[in-house]
Amino acid sequence: MFNIERSGEEHRRLYYNDHNCVGCGICVDTCPTDSLRLGPIVPIARGLIEMDLVSVNKDSCVFCGLCSIACPFDSLSLSINGTDVKDIKSYPVWNVESKVDEENCIYCGRCRSVCPQDSIIFKRELPNPADLVRGEIDIDDEQCIFCSFCADMCPAGAITLKNIPTTSNDIVNNSIEVDLSKCIFCGICKRVCPESAIKQICSTCMYSDEIEIPKVSGEIFILESSCVNCSWCSEICPVDAISISKPFEGTLELAETDENICKGDSCHACQDVCPCNAVTIVDGKSITNLDFCNLCGACVTACPQNIRVLSRTSMKLDNINSDSWNEILNTLLVGK
Repeated sequence: MFNIERSGEEHRRLYYNDHNCVGCGICVDTCPTDSLRLGPIVPIARGLIEMDLVSVNKDSCVFCGLCSIACPFDSLSLSINGTDVKDIKSYPVWNVESKVDEENCIYCGRCRSVCPQDSIIFKRELPNPADLVRGEIDIDDEQCIFCSFCADMCPAGAITLKNIPTTSNDIVNNSIEVDLSKCIFCGICKRVCPESAIKQICSTCMYSDEIEIPKVSGEIFILESSCVNCSWCSEICPVDAISISKPFEGTLELAETDENICKGDSCHACQDVCPCNAVTIVDGKSITNLDFCNLCGACVTACPQNIRVLSRTSMKLDNINSDSWNEILNTLLVGK
């Protein structure tokens, strides 16, 4: 993580957030003064060394902000007099989206379980089960022999047997309790009791019209600062409540030769650096699922065989008003 500043007529500050960086090298590719360097992304991704994925030469950096604009993952931020250039209307901006429609969301949590960057904040509130069932249960302490059959068989864990010492040598259970907040009045305890000490009645069906329909509520949102727009969440959402758009369109292929072939399981560098969990090893070969790939290019940079070919055909970077910037940024669409 670095933070460099320059003062003059304007105060400019370039900040690098290594937590958001995926090691794609887009900032390095677009820097007009070659002031940025990409570190050894594979050892860093594998946790073998601790260092930033990107470093800067503060003496040659001209604080133009091109790296900040080009980064689709908000890892670099240039501010001018305290204002982030992404908030200045004259600067380019990524037209990508990661959004949850909470009106349609059912708070199932499937999106959070597959997010490779833990970018989905999710909170679910379920109704109290005790409010959804009705019934009565009673255990006759005089008939009960405290065998624990009912407690062991209770599917809701509502029955507890305890030992209340009456002598110094008393080690057997002699107390039984039912937690009505857990009891579902299923009747298993009554049927399994060898002494018929349990009386139980379930009236849930009888009062079904009076019992409130269960409602699930919650809160959910996507942290855009760490989202890599991989679309795992939108693909797995059962109610199509999530909208994701990617920064690039294009292709990613293997171009093997007789000398250079994919090493698969013995290498898996591409799999280790992929921020989208889009790479798998199948039959000894690296396979990229483009449905989940954001075409960042980290795997291309990491491949020691140099056989991964990335071709970006379009990008959703809008409002490029400078001809020189347009020329530089369009180099991202050149094959890598």
